[in-house]
Amino acid sequence: MRITIAAAASGFLASTSAFSTQHQNAVTAPVTSSSHRTPTALSMGLKSSLITKAAPLINKATQYPLATAAAGTAVVGTAAVKFVLDRPSRTYSEDSVAREYDAWTSDGILEYYWGEHIHLGYYNKEEMEAGYKKKDFIQAKYDFIDEMMKFGGIEAGVDAGAKVLDVGCGFGGTSRYLADKLGPKADVTGITLSPNQVKRGTELAAERGLPNAKFQVMNALEMDFPDNSFDIVWACESGEHMPDKEAYINEMMRVLKPGGKFVMATWCQRDDRVVPFDKKDKRDLRFLYEEWTHPYFISIEAYAELMDATKMMGPAKTADWCEPTIASWRHSNWVGVYDPRGWIFKPTKYLKCARDGYCLERMHRAFKRGLMEYGMFAATKLKKEE
Repeated sequence: MRITIAAAASGFLASTSAFSTQHQNAVTAPVTSSSHRTPTALSMGLKSSLITKAAPLINKATQYPLATAAAGTAVVGTAAVKFVLDRPSRTYSEDSVAREYDAWTSDGILEYYWGEHIHLGYYNKEEMEAGYKKKDFIQAKYDFIDEMMKFGGIEAGVDAGAKVLDVGCGFGGTSRYLADKLGPKADVTGITLSPNQVKRGTELAAERGLPNAKFQVMNALEMDFPDNSFDIVWACESGEHMPDKEAYINEMMRVLKPGGKFVMATWCQRDDRVVPFDKKDKRDLRFLYEEWTHPYFISIEAYAELMDATKMMGPAKTADWCEPTIASWRHSNWVGVYDPRGWIFKPTKYLKCARDGYCLERMHRAFKRGLMEYGMFAATKLKKEE
């Protein structure tokens, strides 16, 4: 009954709106031969004209009441859903990152669709031209790791046996991949704020027979490791959640050995010093911050400046990988539609899934229009004599 009433009301408002618009046009139209008419006659003429013009709309609404009601319901429903989804639900706080990733890990939906890797995938030019949906969604994530290794100058032959730190490891997909790729003599440590991710990462490492991949709960801004501990520091899509970007960079540079390799991938916002943000930009960024518990983003240029300010690193190589990664956002939504088994039997997660799907689309649009950029960074830590 409520839907019917709302639909009828919507249909009525739509007809009234059309009627009012035509009324306004009639009233404002110039009248060239009104000198011999009285105001009453003019008014009656306008009313007659309006009724004549509005009659087809009224007749259609009367003739197709169900269609009118359905259209009205759709309009009202869409507006209501958008109103709800446009209000961010996971604003950043001191414990929000650990809490949300614990929840994502325990409900299993993220792992079902994204596999072991909670990061975007890589799609080359040929794959994009052929249609991104033809590529295996999870394979795209493995390809991303391979491309990130190349970008950071990390090679299985050269870096076999390296001591690696994976900062913000998720449930350890990349850590295990590197442990396998660099060989049994390599030692890979993944750190995260989420106890559930450590538990799941450890389980999967045991299943894969990879004792050289280990996981710890640790704050990346206050790491327990001594200075100069690692040959490689790897950070993939963790900077977004860091409330202090400078401390994040400083800590990673501190624990990297002289001559060690640093490689990072992170979502960045456009450099607003070059093109200032307008009201829409600020509104969109605020949504992206607050829906997925991000404190804020910074630009590729700002990250490079933070790295340079440490005085510990050689020249940083940077790039924007928006083009080869942007398909991931919509591909992620598509796999959820194509195979709903990951969420359909979890009705308590429906709203959360809807929010995530909506945010994925908002991310796609932000990257598409250049508000967001996909930052890639690689550098080597200076040796003392340098």
